[in-house]
Amino acid sequence: MGQAGTHDGGTLSRAERWARFRFSVIGPLLSSPPERGELRAELARVAARSYQHPISGAAVCIGLSTVERWYYAARDVADPLRVLRNRVRKDAGEHPSVGLLLRDAIRAQHHQHPSWSYQLHYDNLAAQAGSRPELKPLPSYAVVRRWMKSQGLFRRKRIRARHTAGALIAEQRLERLEVRSYEAEFVGALFHADFHSGSRQVLTRDGRWVTPELLAILDDKSRLCCHGQWYLAETAENSTHGLVQGLLKRGLPRALMTDNGPPFIAVEFEQGLRDLGIIHELTLPYSAYQNAKQEVFWVPVETRLLAMLEGVEELTLQLLNDATQAWIELEYNRSVHSEIGTLPLECFRSAKSVLRDSPSVDALRQAFRIKASRSQRRSDGTVSLEGVRFEIPNRFRHIERLELRYARWDLSSADLVDERSGALLATIFPLNKLANADGRRRHLEPAGPTPAPPPSEMAPLLKKLLADYAAAGVPPAYIPKEDLR
Repeated sequence: MGQAGTHDGGTLSRAERWARFRFSVIGPLLSSPPERGELRAELARVAARSYQHPISGAAVCIGLSTVERWYYAARDVADPLRVLRNRVRKDAGEHPSVGLLLRDAIRAQHHQHPSWSYQLHYDNLAAQAGSRPELKPLPSYAVVRRWMKSQGLFRRKRIRARHTAGALIAEQRLERLEVRSYEAEFVGALFHADFHSGSRQVLTRDGRWVTPELLAILDDKSRLCCHGQWYLAETAENSTHGLVQGLLKRGLPRALMTDNGPPFIAVEFEQGLRDLGIIHELTLPYSAYQNAKQEVFWVPVETRLLAMLEGVEELTLQLLNDATQAWIELEYNRSVHSEIGTLPLECFRSAKSVLRDSPSVDALRQAFRIKASRSQRRSDGTVSLEGVRFEIPNRFRHIERLELRYARWDLSSADLVDERSGALLATIFPLNKLANADGRRRHLEPAGPTPAPPPSEMAPLLKKLLADYAAAGVPPAYIPKEDLR
């Protein structure tokens, strides 16, 4: 049964699950396009498989025409996951079942009774509908409740006075199964990424000697080094920083292979790959040979690049990176590679490619971020992320639950996104308590209508109950007692 293995890093929406499911079905066809005349047969082969339903988990089959429609929709776009998402209904958020007269009745009732619960509001609306046919048909309680929240009609408080099992399994697998070399058919079908601890130390600004880590991004087909950069630590922030530069230089690949190191399985890193439509291939534990092209690349790094820096006694990180960029672009990428028999740069340019154009820097920055959902604190219009409180713009104060994107290593800002489409709505910033101490305040528009004083008449539901009780002809079930005081 076909099933894509991914790391969610949190709860996914139904639209995201469907998009990832559809992408897992047609992803192999995008990374390795069929030859001319073979597309129909490949689509039929994909449609003949059984898949796991992204929502229920049950086994499902997909029609050939459906697979074909998904394939053509995602083939030539920069962001296949976006076009494979469920389409947002044209009337989404409009609540057509809540008529204009009913909306006016709800607003008027909430204006008079802002402390009522949603259920009490609904029950009183039902009582009004009994004497006001124009309010019928009355939609369900859930629909009325959602519409009230979307309009900022919230309930207000009533004012009252090594020797591990994994290593053993990897060793047994290596003994029982043969190891074979492989190569992607197209440029951009597969990139490799890995860190390497250098044999030289660098002198930091504070006078410490630190062993740097080299992050390298390689194309599997051409062996081209898309980007290489040394860092002081092997972190998710640095892996994202380096990968983004490689994508800007060369374009978006169809898949990326890494090991299971923490920098590559961080939520931000994997979320970015999913948003960019890049399949994340992970090597098996204790099986570095699966990413052997990276291991081969470290040899000239040590024997040529670092060897030429032996005479530099006080090697700094900046000098090391300057030398690395020059060596990669002018020597490694322009020297004949023994495996492919040509220059990596020439192979990258001339071979068939499935690369996609890279989005903008801002789009890449927004992609490599955690998705989080937070409840807005209506008292001051803020949310909390990783212990830091952020201010929400006043125009979004009526939204009870906010969808946010942020990176844990950079809490200087976060993105407020649309829950349905994922589009960026606003960039939010941390609460500045020092600036707020000057006493100056802006005039804010209320999130909902201003509550009115209590009405001079009883509620519609209670009127109806009294009328029904009187119509029954039964005297009140209590004995009156005159208070003579």
